[in-house]
Amino acid sequence: MTRIAFIGGGNMARSLIGGLLKTGIATSSIRVAEPRAEARQALGRDFGVACYAENRLAAADAEVLVLAVKPQIMPSIHAELQDDLARQRPLLISIAAGVRVDQLERWFGHTLPIVRCMPNTPALIGAGATGLFANRRVSPEQRAQAQHILDAVGLTRWIEDESLMDTVTAISGSSPAYFFALVEALEDAAFAQGMSRETARALAAQACLGAGRMLTESGEEPGVLRQRVTSPNGTTQAALESFAADRFHEAVARAVAAATRRGGELAAALDD
Repeated sequence: MTRIAFIGGGNMARSLIGGLLKTGIATSSIRVAEPRAEARQALGRDFGVACYAENRLAAADAEVLVLAVKPQIMPSIHAELQDDLARQRPLLISIAAGVRVDQLERWFGHTLPIVRCMPNTPALIGAGATGLFANRRVSPEQRAQAQHILDAVGLTRWIEDESLMDTVTAISGSSPAYFFALVEALEDAAFAQGMSRETARALAAQACLGAGRMLTESGEEPGVLRQRVTSPNGTTQAALESFAADRFHEAVARAVAAATRRGGELAAALDD
């Protein structure tokens, strides 16, 4: 069995560990480094995996090392692991938003096979969407390993141009928040017209869930499905015309551009 070590035991690591165990990976194949004692105890209790306070103990002899920490933590952990990683040369998987492969190579070693990926929070319920990018040292077998780990929590897609990873962050990593904002707006609008918030939220959330399933399960383009819902001169057309008058598509494009730009800025800040 592949030996996998997680540096960081937060929510995303928990979701990946839970997903991997469901695929049949043995608990003895997984180690976790987590500085918080309560979190270590919870991981051991919930999943039966070995947990350590020190990164080096968890990473010892690992074939795959998953960096599940916040971007600003990356520079502070490389000194502890750099020498061991140079000897072991494990596959390094980073789920830190915005951290570029060249930065990971500079911190952890230029000889390492590295996969950069961007999952999103629905991974916590096994419904994630993840983009992955591999450097040239990642073998086909390691590519399959990385995909298996991320497939455990949802859909995966390989991105061959790393410059598009900030766009991945903007359209899937951050987009659950856009969805929540839309439901909030629908709830507020219905409440203003006299509906209870509970009912408005339930109807809006279920409508969005159903629409998402229709889109993923039908294989149809979103424009085709939109047209099917839109009767001429009907209520949906009236709403869509209002969106168009407010330049809905342009607003979304600006938002995605802003998120993409911010991802680059966050990575650049780590170069300072």
